Amino acid sequence: MDDQNKNLILATVLSFLVILGWVTLFPPQQPETPQDQTATEQAASPATDATAPPAAATASGTATAPELAAADSVTAEIAAAPRVQIDTPRLTGSISLLGGRLDDLSLKDYKVSLDANSPDVRLLSPVGGAVENAALPYYTVYGWQPAGGLPSDAVPGARTLWTLEEGATLSPGKPVKLRWDNGNGLIFHRTISVDENYMFTLLQSVENQTGAAVRLAPYGMVVRHGIPEATRAYVRHEGLIRETDGELGDLKYSAIPKIDTLPGEGQAETKSIAHDGWIGFTDAYWMTTLVPQPGAPFTSVVKYVESGDIYQAETRLPVQDVAPGARVDVPTMLFAGAKEWDAIKYYQNDPDWIDSLFGKKVDPNRPQVKNFIESIDWGWFFILTKPMFRVLHWLHGAIGNMGFAIIALTFLIKLLVFPLARKSYVSMAKMKELQPEMEKLKESAGEDRQKLQQGMMELYKKNKVNPASGCLPILIQIPIFFSLYKVIYVTIELYHAEWIGWIRDLSAPDPSSILNLFGLLPWATPEPGSIFFIFSLGILPILLGISMWFQQKLNPAPTDPTQQMIFAWMPWIFMFMLGSFASGLVLYWITNNTITFIQQYTIMSMHGKRPDLFGNIKSGFKRNKPAEK
Repeated sequence: MDDQNKNLILATVLSFLVILGWVTLFPPQQPETPQDQTATEQAASPATDATAPPAAATASGTATAPELAAADSVTAEIAAAPRVQIDTPRLTGSISLLGGRLDDLSLKDYKVSLDANSPDVRLLSPVGGAVENAALPYYTVYGWQPAGGLPSDAVPGARTLWTLEEGATLSPGKPVKLRWDNGNGLIFHRTISVDENYMFTLLQSVENQTGAAVRLAPYGMVVRHGIPEATRAYVRHEGLIRETDGELGDLKYSAIPKIDTLPGEGQAETKSIAHDGWIGFTDAYWMTTLVPQPGAPFTSVVKYVESGDIYQAETRLPVQDVAPGARVDVPTMLFAGAKEWDAIKYYQNDPDWIDSLFGKKVDPNRPQVKNFIESIDWGWFFILTKPMFRVLHWLHGAIGNMGFAIIALTFLIKLLVFPLARKSYVSMAKMKELQPEMEKLKESAGEDRQKLQQGMMELYKKNKVNPASGCLPILIQIPIFFSLYKVIYVTIELYHAEWIGWIRDLSAPDPSSILNLFGLLPWATPEPGSIFFIFSLGILPILLGISMWFQQKLNPAPTDPTQQMIFAWMPWIFMFMLGSFASGLVLYWITNNTITFIQQYTIMSMHGKRPDLFGNIKSGFKRNKPAEK
């Protein structure tokens, strides 16, 4: 077995094993089950409702702990409560005056599926299916906790019925104001505004007309009843995410019930004091995050309530001392929308080095949320995924088509690694030149393996050839492949992004199938997740297999039958393995193979060793005759 073929087999098998391990550990996500399909089941079952968090211990005092609301009348109350409509360029929904809760929100720019009649993606839903197409209850609650002996009914909570004081529809530049009078001298106000993207601002206020000082603490909550029914992928985080004084933390949904259990309460809770940060829940492409005023102290709380399978993310703010005749205002923010890079980056507290390099200025009036861009799951290879996405994002803006942007990105990546690739291909060409001398060494060494190895090393050293350099292009592209895999699966910019013709979603597998002759036959193909889906090869996976096969034929088939078998099957194994990957990733791999083929053919031809492509293809179809004894 010659060293060139050894290296090629080693690199190919290594690449195969790594990708096989990756597929096993991080299987590609299949399309999510539309959330509105679960609405009927949820509406038919009684739902519980979390009202407010337990006590918030702060530096300035301790608030009392209100109880959870009873579940028997919550659904009826929410259904009967009046609502304030939300209508922005990107959002639609409503706010329930019961608790002033934001529990009805859909994203205008995103559909559940590619179907023409597909509904908008629903982010938030009320308890009991109180609005049309509601899904699992998922909502936000704001309120006040009593402290200093103030009774619990003196402050508004999740079941307080507010009065609309000002405004009819919440839209950018047109806030709505809510009011509640406790009848004993405390008047509460809540002003809700929203920008043109996904950031809400809530100003909670209290007027003290009691004639005595009062103490109370504001809070905010994101409450989720159960988790969405979807096939989740290990490659991206879904669950709780928070930033606490510069430290990013996350918990998958499955891990939240396992946090510190509160004795005798059927609850689990963990909390930490922070002076800056945010907390909320993130799904594949959507996020609901509580953002206290930057620089303001708060207690970040993760909580699980076993009764009702309720997940909670909370911000508990310090106790406020309100003197007689005084008023206290506490501003907070809420991000509820799509995890778009542009939108989230706008809310970041400072420009990154790329923005600074190009002299890009930030809007001084924007919210300054610390490290908010980290809410996108960049993964372990963040040093590659972040710049890779930035370049892809820029190319998409310049070209206007994400598929062609991926092709252009592949060209740029190949350009960056070209010096190493050139060195590798030149080395391979020199190895071919040395083949006659290698054969003489084998004949002279006979069965003496040590003599053969020493002779080969001297030959390599004399001719300045590195036999291992042939592995470099494949080894280098493995982390690049994984990084692009991550980018494609975690960034919403590829969600329902079209390329050409039948490829209408680069974040999903190729929808065409050889099983119905790519749509010429009338029957449907296996659904993603089906055991037969792996045989439902689309056009892109087939092109991938062909491109790998052609690249392989740049070199003559090895004489050893075992090597021949490995080489013969490898392209088609990869074709089936990567067939269920996102179309964007398969498109990258095809482009990469094509460029590699052209590079290798050109460089080897320039060194007088033009590959006999058609001769190698022809010989590959011939069966080896057994060696004569």
